[in-house]
Amino acid sequence: MRAAKAAGFSAVECHFPYSTPPAEISAALRETELSMLGLNTVPGDVLAGDFGLAAVPGREQDARDAIDMAVRYGAAIGAGNVHVMAGKTDAGAQADTTYRANLKYACDVAATAGLNILIEPINHRDVPGYHISRVEQAADLIGALALPNLRLMFDCYHTQIMQGDLTERLRRHMDVIGHIQIAAVPDRGEPDDGEVHYPNLIAAIREMGFTGPIGAEYKPRGRTTEEGLGWLSAYDEVNAQSPSTAAA
Repeated sequence: MRAAKAAGFSAVECHFPYSTPPAEISAALRETELSMLGLNTVPGDVLAGDFGLAAVPGREQDARDAIDMAVRYGAAIGAGNVHVMAGKTDAGAQADTTYRANLKYACDVAATAGLNILIEPINHRDVPGYHISRVEQAADLIGALALPNLRLMFDCYHTQIMQGDLTERLRRHMDVIGHIQIAAVPDRGEPDDGEVHYPNLIAAIREMGFTGPIGAEYKPRGRTTEEGLGWLSAYDEVNAQSPSTAAA
């Protein structure tokens, strides 16, 4: 977090912070005056092939334990969102039923702590078999469940790989978007190269009325994150009215 602050970011998000006591995270947030946007539920047993649990039939208790842990931790550190990881499934009816039930559970639990639940379509190149991979799947589910704290995490990297047409998809689904993330396509490096010209896209996002932070969730091409932070200068103007974020 101190590195994120020094680089000029005004908020952070994290994947799986659970090995660090919440009090330490809270202290670092107070020291740096950064806000914590969100965290993920634990993915399960990654070595056994898990990449989330919420849509996996037969793993309902594991999924709800993960949700409870994420909401408790998120509330303790003042996070705004919990991303509930769906997992890999056969995309069948049972998986869909399991996912819907677990999302309702997650939203009910999160509501008591003032948190939002995010769901994220993830591309099948990186994670074959992930339960949701297209923006429309997530948006339709959000509409069907009609839960006030269930929102879409629109990851431009995943969506560009699976579908493209980012500007129109963002515009069409802006009313259900809770968070946006960026990374270069196809290498998932710094957002300054590849298929997507992010300064133009972010300017369009701001014109659509989205004023929230935009998360830079990428894998640095160099040895350190700091080596690749030159891309930030191209975003100063378009982000003048709204903060940038860093993935911690």
